Amino acid sequence: MIHTHFPKGPLFTILSLLLTGSLAACSASGPQARDGSAVKVLAEPSYPQMASYPNEDAYTDSSTGEIKEDFYDAYDAWNGDRRAQLDQAAAYEGKLTGFLRKSIPQFLSGQGEGNRIYSPLNVYLALGMLAELTDGNSRGQILDLLGADSIQELRTLASALWNANYCNDGASTSILASSLWLNQDVSFVPSAMEQLAKAYYASSYQGEMGTEELNKALQTWLNEQTGGLLEEQASGLGLEADTVLALATTIYFRGKWASEFSEGRTSQEVFHGPEQELTCDFMHQSDSQEYYWGDKFSAASKSFESGGAMWFLLPDEGISADELLKDEEAMDFLLEREGWENHKALIVNLSVPKFDVASDLNLVADLQALGVKDVFDSEVSDFSPSVKDMEGLFVSKVNHAARVAIDEEGCIAAAYTVMAVCGAGMPPEEEVDFVLNRPFLFAITGNDGLPLFVGVVNQPA
Repeated sequence: MIHTHFPKGPLFTILSLLLTGSLAACSASGPQARDGSAVKVLAEPSYPQMASYPNEDAYTDSSTGEIKEDFYDAYDAWNGDRRAQLDQAAAYEGKLTGFLRKSIPQFLSGQGEGNRIYSPLNVYLALGMLAELTDGNSRGQILDLLGADSIQELRTLASALWNANYCNDGASTSILASSLWLNQDVSFVPSAMEQLAKAYYASSYQGEMGTEELNKALQTWLNEQTGGLLEEQASGLGLEADTVLALATTIYFRGKWASEFSEGRTSQEVFHGPEQELTCDFMHQSDSQEYYWGDKFSAASKSFESGGAMWFLLPDEGISADELLKDEEAMDFLLEREGWENHKALIVNLSVPKFDVASDLNLVADLQALGVKDVFDSEVSDFSPSVKDMEGLFVSKVNHAARVAIDEEGCIAAAYTVMAVCGAGMPPEEEVDFVLNRPFLFAITGNDGLPLFVGVVNQPA
């Protein structure tokens, strides 16, 4: 585990996650190892190029202290590229609501007393890639879950989502990556690989399945794409000798608070976990902001410097995190906050535990419960668009690992400072204490307001 304290600097690493799916007998693939071994690189995508955020110090005249004129040209170039990259939401607005409403409670509920983290964007893109590799009912069930009427519409949605949430400009970091790992003894359909490279920026690799070289290459790729934050989880990943094809998607996010917590106000306090009480570091900040509530929860947010926010949803006393995940009103708030009636501008005394939490989920049963069934059944699955002259293929595993950490400088996690107020009751007139000292939900949202990460914190330390 990494330390929760982020290094000094304009940005810090907070979270990343990955999802891999293998088609066993049926599944798998891997990228080329960096040491020139037998893993072959078939294709690597060209990522969007964007102007870097101009550092004022580099454009300041040391003798006069004035900002040089070319700073404004550099800023305009950066701002233009950033707007062009992010201006994609119209293509998918309202299209993901069904997927989010179904998958968030399904993937995060009933997982015991540990922490659970899920990246809807990451899984959506992985399932989109799987849809490209399948046909018939296998593809239809995935399209239904993802809210797309056709594979053509899904390509448009996925491409817009990818571009709207990819940013690596020195001001903010949200890096997405995809890869396909192919068995060297199997013939694949080139057009399917080309489509994945076009819509999902997917790299393609080929090698001998089940070998240490290929497994090491896969683990290395995952660690490189996620900043090494999931090295422990990735170390246990491997592809069996009978794997035909595998896919992997990752997201790596860094953000800095618009208003940092003061380290001098951090103090040790008690977090009331579901099974035991824990003493951990709590960060404190008082600020004027909107405070929200519903029948079973209260909520507040913390903005990131370069856009987006982290939302903290605190269940009312006597309400568990699982209950809140299944509450329709709470999902309404999480996904469609605009026009929310129960809110008020207050001085919010926010108390958030510092944490570094991770989870490693097997999503096979959950995806089957959501209607994606045929790809897991070798008798009925259809992978004809991607694999030549092979039957009996099926998805053998779907692993989803995620990690989130927050400290005084930035955050990618959740902290609910619960307030002693009934969910449906009016808050105090001017000030409220929002103390996240018991299990809570969090969501990290991007510039478009969609949740990049959603999680349950039961044990912050």
